Amino acid sequence: MNLPPLVQSFVLHFGEMGSRWGINRTVGQIYALLYVSPEPLNADQIVDSLGISRSNVSMSLRELQAWNLVLLKHLPDDRRDFFTTPDDVWQILRTLAEERKKREVDPTLSVLREILMQQPASDAERHAQARMAEMHGLIEQLTTWYDDVKKLETDRLATLLTLGAKVTRLLEAKDKIISLGRSKRNADKA
Repeated sequence: MNLPPLVQSFVLHFGEMGSRWGINRTVGQIYALLYVSPEPLNADQIVDSLGISRSNVSMSLRELQAWNLVLLKHLPDDRRDFFTTPDDVWQILRTLAEERKKREVDPTLSVLREILMQQPASDAERHAQARMAEMHGLIEQLTTWYDDVKKLETDRLATLLTLGAKVTRLLEAKDKIISLGRSKRNADKA
């Protein structure tokens, strides 16, 4: 690798993490390189920086484009394709979440819906179907929550994330208010 030590550490780590996230190491390294690069890079620059084959770079760039994680740029007086990442980390997060939902969550929901529409033939199938219905309900609820959250403006989303445990305290306070209201109604009835 032909990179400054700080950049190399980041690129290598992203490559290692990529395999844990379901992408190959090279895709992770290329993404990391493009993310920290001050200007768009062409495939030859990526080859030189990472010491990987041109064909591997081309395939990895296509995969990143399929995920909508890299942007194609053209520079004046240069016929080559240049690549970069979006500048806004929130946009990157939104893109990743949407792509993962499309590739992982939506197909799972489709399969669960199909299975839940079938008539179980045995007690074992009824039990399995009941468990799958619970899972389907949870995933549907998370999907609805995600659809609401993805509409939030970035400032509101950042605020939501910083709330953390404060949300739990808010829900506990709501429960106390509801409980007090019930107690008062019961006392009024007595």
